[in-house]
Amino acid sequence: MSDRDGSRRLVVGGAAVTPDGLHVNSVCGPDDETVYFTATDERDPTERHLWRYDPGQGLSRCSAEPGVHDGAAAGGTAVVLSQTKGGTAVAVAWRDGTRAAIASLEAEPLLKPRITWLTLGPRKLRAALLLPSWHRQGTRLPVLLSPYGGPAMQRVVRVRDAWFCEDQWFAEQGFAVLVTDGRGTPGRGPQWSKTVFGDTLSAPLDDQVDALDAVCASIPDLDRGRVGIHGWSYGGALAAIAVIRRPDVFHAAVSGAAPHDQRLYDTHWRERFLGLPQQNPEGYDRSSTVTEAASLTRPLLLIHGMADDNVVVAHTLRMSAALLAAGRPHQVLPLSGATHMPADLGSQSLWHEFAFLASSLGVARPSAELRSRPGMRPGTQNGCVASRVAGTTHPFWM
Repeated sequence: MSDRDGSRRLVVGGAAVTPDGLHVNSVCGPDDETVYFTATDERDPTERHLWRYDPGQGLSRCSAEPGVHDGAAAGGTAVVLSQTKGGTAVAVAWRDGTRAAIASLEAEPLLKPRITWLTLGPRKLRAALLLPSWHRQGTRLPVLLSPYGGPAMQRVVRVRDAWFCEDQWFAEQGFAVLVTDGRGTPGRGPQWSKTVFGDTLSAPLDDQVDALDAVCASIPDLDRGRVGIHGWSYGGALAAIAVIRRPDVFHAAVSGAAPHDQRLYDTHWRERFLGLPQQNPEGYDRSSTVTEAASLTRPLLLIHGMADDNVVVAHTLRMSAALLAAGRPHQVLPLSGATHMPADLGSQSLWHEFAFLASSLGVARPSAELRSRPGMRPGTQNGCVASRVAGTTHPFWM
């Protein structure tokens, strides 16, 4: 992989073999002289497909349906793993052209995402909007932003994943949930990804605000006077800095497992985006929420797994200490025994998040009739709130 002429390209023998605007995400591996890789076409970054390059046959795409596709190949056999709006599917293809499907035993969610796909603002931000199934035009809804926003993954992709199931659950509780991929996320080329070099929070925060402005301008039922934001890992840092820097826009935030102090995080990952701390101290400060803790004026809930070995709990402890020293009220929810993805505590921590956001934003709890509907109760084995259980759908890196 190499960044050349504005595109992230596949390079074979020193020559780029992929065209302008097709951005390689990962190289899956070779099968004899054929190379398999995943890539996103910048014309629609909500899809990622599996491709193959053969010196004799050239470039071809191995997947068709909108979604996120991956794969592997060896000995003339290719396996394609597809995540789409219908769920997960696996197919096997052989050199002679025959194909077969591997049955998926994935549980069906009780509450499926109802997504409106959007392109917002002058930067053409890709976004997804989820409304309650019971919403009727003219009913005002508080807004909950649900970003990841970091370099490890895109959230706005055409799949039915656990993240979107969780977003729909929050929507059923009475929120309009907005998910936006801003600058710094993958899939839209090197220039887009590298915008955040030296300052990993400012541009992504601006894009969240721009997306909110655009969607509220087009949908009058969204209540700009009641806006919350929540996120996990990088998304947790983005949520915290949003409520600190822009209290005029965001009225409450939930920050989960966030890297609040960039000097505490993984050296390779931080130096890739911020350089050396002794050479870019201002960048490390701008990208650390702990340095701006004294500016907090809105409700903030910090959540962290005490056994997190990726973003260690010292981040949240240091952030809480800075808030206390500045006399800034906040809440902390420690998850005993939980790692970066607290699988066994997902449903109860979600209820805690909802109670915090509902209290902070003045959101009325749904009626008993709505609460009794399938999917409204997290914690069932095949319920919709699966994102903290299905850890593979989350980024490992911050």
